[in-house]
Amino acid sequence: MQTSFWKAGHAPTLFAAFLYFDLSFMVWYVLGPLAVQIATDLELSTQQRALMVATPILSGAVLRFLMGLLADRWSPKAAGILGQVVVICALSGAWQLGIQTLEHALLLGVLLGMAGASFAVALPLASQWYPPQHQGKAMGIAGAGNSGTVLTALFAPGIAAAFGWQNVFGFALIPLLATLLVFALFARNAPGCPAPKSLADYLKALGDRDSWWFMFFYSVTFGGFLGLASTLPGYFNDQYGLDPVKAGYYTAACVFAGSLMRPMGGALADRIGGIRSLLVMYTVASICIAAVGFHLSSAVAALSLFVAAMLSLGAGNGAVFQLVPQRFRQTIGVMTGLIGMAGGIGGFCLTAGLGAIKQSTGDYQIGLWLFASLGVLAWFGLHAVKARWRTTWGCAAVTAARV
Repeated sequence: MQTSFWKAGHAPTLFAAFLYFDLSFMVWYVLGPLAVQIATDLELSTQQRALMVATPILSGAVLRFLMGLLADRWSPKAAGILGQVVVICALSGAWQLGIQTLEHALLLGVLLGMAGASFAVALPLASQWYPPQHQGKAMGIAGAGNSGTVLTALFAPGIAAAFGWQNVFGFALIPLLATLLVFALFARNAPGCPAPKSLADYLKALGDRDSWWFMFFYSVTFGGFLGLASTLPGYFNDQYGLDPVKAGYYTAACVFAGSLMRPMGGALADRIGGIRSLLVMYTVASICIAAVGFHLSSAVAALSLFVAAMLSLGAGNGAVFQLVPQRFRQTIGVMTGLIGMAGGIGGFCLTAGLGAIKQSTGDYQIGLWLFASLGVLAWFGLHAVKARWRTTWGCAAVTAARV
């Protein structure tokens, strides 16, 4: 099975898509692990800190729609190169000119959203090379690029402590420039790509109720993964008094768990079915997040529950995108953009919401319980549509998805 997978598509493009996604996520997330240090220097409140961290998430969600259109009309490769150039210019400006106010940080966050929009390029670029039976693995491997957040959580706080947090932006340019070269040389657009989609195609897709279900499901899995990844450095600092470097290590453990499970979640969904996988993952994630809300006295205990939750959310990301090509094979580009946008909006709402709740109540408890409730709602929603999907997707899709 593994040999047939590697022969079925184009491995250099899959690798280039993964690397591009990985480094893009690394810089998209960079304000999260630096949040405590930036907030201290700029004298930001908890809510302002959360807004700063959440801004690139929202910008990335909106720009994914634009990048999806560009990938359709130009090509995924051309859109990817454009996105990388914009991000490199934004980081260069932040490094050379500096960030002195909240407004400066928010502007950088808006421009870094282009890195988050890489989702709308990397996944179609990889997916278009592979047949339906390998979609879960291909999308999982390309989507595992969200592991770039691990690199940022591990190294950014330490580099900031040694050289100053503004110089982190300069250090990030080194791997970004190397990635741009690799992507330009090795990525290839798949032959026979779907015809470009118009704005009307997106509006038509939004008229399909399944589109909204998929957007909701992904807003919980990916939105939860990204929202927690962005919030946890501040959470561990606020809740347990960990210094930024140690909080970064704790966050890196959580993010690594979620990133590792994305390709595994896709492969598991190929084997047992995306819906079965998601039902289990929503259950585990909701229980763990709800448990963290009970004022745990130990940072290690909280870390363990967050790791378990991120494992489930990461696997859920892979499972959702194992199902997407089965349901939307002819509109995969449109749906990748819409679903990815919904995931980003979910991450923004979770990050900003947790910050606002912490600012107003002095605690993260209510925010964590609200998010756990969304996981429960997603479980019931998925269970409710399961029977209808079995009868409307067609025999081939049902067999592939094992609904």
